[in-house]
Amino acid sequence: MSLGFRVLSVEKRLSKEIVEQFRHIVTPHISDNMGRMIAAGCELRPYHKEGKLVGTALTVKTRPGDNLLVHKAIDIAEPGDIIVVDAGGDITNAIVGEIMKKIAEKKGIAGFIINGAIRDAAAFKNDTFPVYAKGVTHRGPYKDGPGEVNVPISIGGMLINPGDLIVGDEDGLVVVPQAEVEEILKKANNMASNEVKIFAAIEQGTVDRTWVDKLLNEKGCELLEPSKSIISSREQ
Repeated sequence: MSLGFRVLSVEKRLSKEIVEQFRHIVTPHISDNMGRMIAAGCELRPYHKEGKLVGTALTVKTRPGDNLLVHKAIDIAEPGDIIVVDAGGDITNAIVGEIMKKIAEKKGIAGFIINGAIRDAAAFKNDTFPVYAKGVTHRGPYKDGPGEVNVPISIGGMLINPGDLIVGDEDGLVVVPQAEVEEILKKANNMASNEVKIFAAIEQGTVDRTWVDKLLNEKGCELLEPSKSIISSREQ
């Protein structure tokens, strides 16, 4: 097999049931429970009208401006897969457009993540098929290769292995390694439940804010008492 020009398969897939349980979970709750370290850079933004992105990663690594291996990835993808493409972050040429979008939708593919550019932006902007990308250009792609399908890739500091869980919403993208999915699901649900209690306390006027001064004291911040406040210019 030729290193740098090969198509592999996803060795292990998550169950559809556990993937669907992440559909109601927001990315901040996932990120907060992974040390706030496993997320794509903020330059990858949603270009679709609305809609949550949830699915398993089918990864593609290709040279900038070339989408031959992306076409192959679409052909072998299963319903619920997300085509995640590392095109080097270059936005000179688009990697996907409206035709590929329609093919992917017909196959039940969950969405695109493109570390590069897209085109036919209006087709995405007016639809709910999720796509995250770095930019937009009218210039089309080449189809020469090389490239690889279903190999580990890195996008914006986010390491993605084939079959990992991907979640995307208005706040961005986050990846959950397969081995950590059940634990992160439990922690994220607990955080969501705790947040509901916080919102209720805010409405009732009973929210506890003493932690702010406590933390400032622990960090050595000097807190002035009201009697020691700086005198206003009117009082001088």
